Amino acid sequence: MALIRCDYYSDVLGFGTTMSVLLPEPPSGQIGLGGSSRTGDFPTLYLLHGLSDDHGAWTRYTSIERYVAELGLAVVMPQVHRSFYTDEAWGRPYWQFVAEELPRKARAFFRLSADPAQTFVAGLSMGGYGAFKLALRHPDRFGAAASLSGVLDLADRARDLHRPEDPRMWERIFGTPPAIEGTDEDLLHLLDRPGSLPPLYLTCGTEDPLYQGNLRFRDACAERGIPLTADFSPGGHEWSYWDAKIRDVLAWLPL
Repeated sequence: MALIRCDYYSDVLGFGTTMSVLLPEPPSGQIGLGGSSRTGDFPTLYLLHGLSDDHGAWTRYTSIERYVAELGLAVVMPQVHRSFYTDEAWGRPYWQFVAEELPRKARAFFRLSADPAQTFVAGLSMGGYGAFKLALRHPDRFGAAASLSGVLDLADRARDLHRPEDPRMWERIFGTPPAIEGTDEDLLHLLDRPGSLPPLYLTCGTEDPLYQGNLRFRDACAERGIPLTADFSPGGHEWSYWDAKIRDVLAWLPL
């Protein structure tokens, strides 16, 4: 795999930003790492980071590069800071950035497929929320979406208004008071939209503080007859869990 740090200017955000990108390489003599003979534009996984992470977190804390080496899959990892992949009330338009500008820029820079059937999105924690929001609001753009320990009941989570590490976070992103429930920022509300959805995959550890919210999302899908692959197993909100489960996600993707 080629690992590229791409520093570029975002017209939407109005400042420079960064994405990490993994691109397939042909098989070579490199010991312990395979490659892919795929030609043409690469199927692409947009892989989203969590609240306290950045564009480099997935490559630093997991073996994602090794896991995708033989799949012929490109991986795009953007940076959105602590935005919840949302057009912030008092900040920058991160939803517009990730939903519109990011795929356009990434495809201009790299040989990435524009075919929805070959375009996937996944993320952990805040990124799990972002991945499902992209899939639910733009179901025609993705072949599959996965959430690892995602913040899937955001309205409930935001009732904890004053997080010690970021006491005005919810107001900064969603306004005062935070407007989430029943809006297009509410994943449970988005499940009521008509139309078909891409395949959805959910995994969360049973010791994770977000476990109950993941159960509520699973049950909401079941009530509406929405197909969902759900995997609950022992684990916390930690990288050892996500490093293991991203392999399950990759095996599940319809490549």
